[in-house]
Amino acid sequence: MTAGLGLLRLDPRVFWSMTILEFRAALKAITGELRHADPPTRAELIQLMQAYPDGPPTDE
Repeated sequence: MTAGLGLLRLDPRVFWSMTILEFRAALKAITGELRHADPPTRAELIQLMQAYPDGPPTDE
């Protein structure tokens, strides 16, 4: 609880709704264990944009 509410400064509602995996990832990010990943390639970015569009599809 000290790490979640104190170190990470999470809102209690967020803290209690997190999964263990989410909590571990947050701790790794703040402690430096989480290494920087390479940015996605253009093809990967396009694939992600198609899978998760920002808004309704538009006809072009």
